[in-house]
Amino acid sequence: MALGGGSFTNYNKIMPGAYINFVSGTNASGSVGDRGICAVAMELSWGKEGEFFTVSAEEFMKDSMKLFGYGVTSSEINPLRDLFMNASTVHIYRLGTGVKAKNVYGEALYAGKCGNSVAVKVSENIDDSSYFDVTTYFKSRKMDVQKVKSANELRDNDFVHWDTAATLTASGAVSMTGGSDATVKGADYQAFLDKAETVRFNTMAVATTDASVNSLVAAYTKRMREERGIKFQSVLYKCEADDIGVINVDTAAVGSKVSEASLVWFVAGAAAGCEINKSLTNMVYKGSFTPLKTYTQSQLEEGVEKGKFMFHVVDGEVRVLMDINSLVNTTSDTGEVFRDNQTVRIVDQIAYDDAKLFTKKYLGVMPNDEAGRLSLWNDIVEHRKSLERMRAIEGFRDEDVIVERGNSKTSVVITSKICPVNSMAQLYITTTLE
Repeated sequence: MALGGGSFTNYNKIMPGAYINFVSGTNASGSVGDRGICAVAMELSWGKEGEFFTVSAEEFMKDSMKLFGYGVTSSEINPLRDLFMNASTVHIYRLGTGVKAKNVYGEALYAGKCGNSVAVKVSENIDDSSYFDVTTYFKSRKMDVQKVKSANELRDNDFVHWDTAATLTASGAVSMTGGSDATVKGADYQAFLDKAETVRFNTMAVATTDASVNSLVAAYTKRMREERGIKFQSVLYKCEADDIGVINVDTAAVGSKVSEASLVWFVAGAAAGCEINKSLTNMVYKGSFTPLKTYTQSQLEEGVEKGKFMFHVVDGEVRVLMDINSLVNTTSDTGEVFRDNQTVRIVDQIAYDDAKLFTKKYLGVMPNDEAGRLSLWNDIVEHRKSLERMRAIEGFRDEDVIVERGNSKTSVVITSKICPVNSMAQLYITTTLE
């Protein structure tokens, strides 16, 4: 079961786990976990297919050629560069199944058109003619040299899966051919979602203009949050989901050969990397794409009312208008405060941290007696105090957390209150002249 377990209506759960509700208040040794993790579905020309592979920001900068088939400054990986501007770790799922390039010595390690940039040169070893030097080139750059007597001694490298039955003959560089990218279908996005439960992340990113795919991801996000207790936000393009779990990026990217949904990548990385005591409101965009800049003031105001995450121009700089999600229709349980992504980040962090604490320290270990519940209370209170020290919440008092035994010998019921702190967004000044 995922940490968190999901929400609850009655105290009647069967499976072990932490079940957590967050609702709006009537409106007349805990530690805070790390952020910065994304899960993304991407169309790529190189890399593993049909599974998640995890890349850190450091690995992206150092190894982008072998991981993605392009150097870190190449325009082909602008989406990844925008992601890693703020994300620390990205779980990447390459959509679809492409075709591998081949030559007489083997095949490209991965499918895709980048495989056509692989070449193999076989030459006699200058010191011992009974050996061959087998050199792998990628985009004309020497990547690997192996000294062998026959092909069955070759070991796969970052670019080639060798045909160990091949005959080695001294020759010039022999290019691989026939590699092609996948044609992505709706089923590929479903496969991505099916495997997304195997990794932990703060935001999920799917950058597509396909409304049916966006609806699929939005429904998945809502179900995971409400039924499985997996707390994250999905970043989608022009998806009016009316849900706190979906950030609806409405500003288009413009330019030839550029998907208009491309700003999703920056927002996903920024939202994942944003600390719970911070906001993206007014953040400057310095990414790889050109946002649409033709909004009027009334269009911006209407966009905010409709739950759209938008960019606008302030003194020549492109900035985030407001750090909001797609929630529009509020309820007594999900009030206006939940439209703000900083609030969502705070409550999601609490849900994750509380569930992790319970699972690691208490589940199946701590007796459900007064001393055990006091220990849990102390940990929860300390966690809330750490949030207050971070200025993520304010006005916390010890008595705001109540830990009681539930209606069975194994259940514990916690009731707590928090007051989230949000970043300044409006300034009203009245100046009196005398």
